[in-house]
Amino acid sequence: MISYLQIENLSKAFGENILFENISFSLHKDQKMALIAKNGTGKSTLLNIISGKDVADSGKVSFRKGVSVSYLQQNPEYKDNDTIIDHIFHSTDNISKIIRNYEEAIISEDNNKIQHAIEQMDIAEAWDYEQKIKEILNKLKIENFNQKIKTLSGGERRRVALATALIDKADLLILDEPTNHLDLQMIDWLEKYLKSEKMSLLMVTHDRYFLDNVCTEIIELDRNTAYKYKGSYQYYVEKRAERMQLMQAEIDKASNLYRKELDWMRRMPQARATKAKSRIDSFYKIEEKAKQNIDEETQKLEINTARLGKKVLDVLNISKSFDNKKVINDFTYKFGRKDKIGIVGPNGSGKSTFLNIITETLKPDTGEVDKGQTVVFGYYTQTGFKLDTDKRMIEIIKDIAEVIPIGGNRTLSAMQFLEYFQFDKEKHYSYVSKLSGGERKRLYLMTVLMENPNFLILDEPTNDFDIQTLNVLEEYLINFNGNVLIVSHDRFFMDKVVDQLFVFEKDGHIYNFPGNYADFRDYKLAKEKEEKKEERKLKEAIKPKEKAPKQKKKFGFKEQREFDSLEKELEELENKKSEIETLMNSGTLKDTELMEHSKEYSKLTETLEEKEMRWLELSELQE
Repeated sequence: MISYLQIENLSKAFGENILFENISFSLHKDQKMALIAKNGTGKSTLLNIISGKDVADSGKVSFRKGVSVSYLQQNPEYKDNDTIIDHIFHSTDNISKIIRNYEEAIISEDNNKIQHAIEQMDIAEAWDYEQKIKEILNKLKIENFNQKIKTLSGGERRRVALATALIDKADLLILDEPTNHLDLQMIDWLEKYLKSEKMSLLMVTHDRYFLDNVCTEIIELDRNTAYKYKGSYQYYVEKRAERMQLMQAEIDKASNLYRKELDWMRRMPQARATKAKSRIDSFYKIEEKAKQNIDEETQKLEINTARLGKKVLDVLNISKSFDNKKVINDFTYKFGRKDKIGIVGPNGSGKSTFLNIITETLKPDTGEVDKGQTVVFGYYTQTGFKLDTDKRMIEIIKDIAEVIPIGGNRTLSAMQFLEYFQFDKEKHYSYVSKLSGGERKRLYLMTVLMENPNFLILDEPTNDFDIQTLNVLEEYLINFNGNVLIVSHDRFFMDKVVDQLFVFEKDGHIYNFPGNYADFRDYKLAKEKEEKKEERKLKEAIKPKEKAPKQKKKFGFKEQREFDSLEKELEELENKKSEIETLMNSGTLKDTELMEHSKEYSKLTETLEEKEMRWLELSELQE
């Protein structure tokens, strides 16, 4: 295999905080690898070192000669006065320049410039590449190339940065949380795009479906060390559990030996000073091993919630518009006790607006929100939360409560509560200013949960959270004894927590879907398949009869037989494709099976496209 990237004995620390030490791994041509770790343990730092935006304390990063790299940072760099087209076509290669000139000519509407740009596109044979760029921009909903970067929202900037990374045509693509600020439709497209493209990929993501469907190798950063797993996310979960069991057995063995050696150390003061130096050195190594704590079992946590009465929340005929654009159109729903509802829809469709209306931070244009007297909201917002950066983490928690009551008349101290949400003891006295973005959001979430709510409203809680935190949050929400309303693009998270959806569509229409996201996706696929079938029938029905004699000249017996056969084949291929897609998303396949089905899915997609094109050609012959 051709190695594109080699990491050798890499170490990095910030003061006494060691992120990783002497880690080594390699990434080969066409290999797709994911990097997994807790927030604050060095994922983004490692990507920055690999891309040359940071330096390691020791070790070496080397690339194969001539390998080009494109990098999507977690916080991309922008020039505010640049336009979108400036940012996307920043590359100096010739084809990028030609395509940029063509796009600028189209914007200028100058016929002479357009004609010259078309000639240059023809000479460079750049049309296929331009079409690919257009597909990427269209799927990420980037339309106004002339818009200034400084006028874009955070989510729009992030999508521009992602488009730029994809368009760069690099040999090695490095992506740090690529699904952040994408809606579910965009994530589905990006997943298929990365899976089908021949490229080398190194990616950090918390989206477990995305990770499972795209990557075939996983590097885990844990306890300053890198562990390599050759397989899908499901395979990683199984093998990691085996590793943790083996490590626990070694610790138990060291603990037994430690007790014996400790007794010897206490009884043999003279030996410590003279003949047993090697045994004394060995004792301290055993002690270090024996005192390791790898207990990752999460207790069932049920923070006491305020009592919830019979009446919860009635949303009655609410509507809301901005600049004549209707984002909510006459929506009514009466919440029952313990409803756990997910909200899905494209970016900009009004999801956050809806949350602000029901929490009465925004008024609807028409309709009303009638809240039960016992309802206590806990509202986790995407932006706008404030934590005192001059305070230590433990102080933030203790300012709310020294002791947190949990189910069964039990309590947790502030330190125990921090540990439950994956903050190690050595971090408890860290200043908020020193925390990573994901750690700050995790701390903010804890402050929301500590306010004793009985109706939790979470707006994109999964952005910037690591997988371990998501597991803790999922367990908490599953056991939460109140109502939950969630906006999230994390499909795995939604499937575990919610049992129904509010689906936001264009023109402000919202409807209630009984089921989780996987159920909704199956429903949509079945609906799309039925619509395609109806479209074919409609085309067949509207063919003009008066052209029948002409058809016989162009459309002989052989073509008719092929046409009839194609209709049957198309239906069978679509059914087969849907079956494989469902199987691949089930999370039950081994890594070898997943790879086989992935190849079969790609071949099926190509065959389906070819046969649909042929069906259309034959349809035109009949006209």
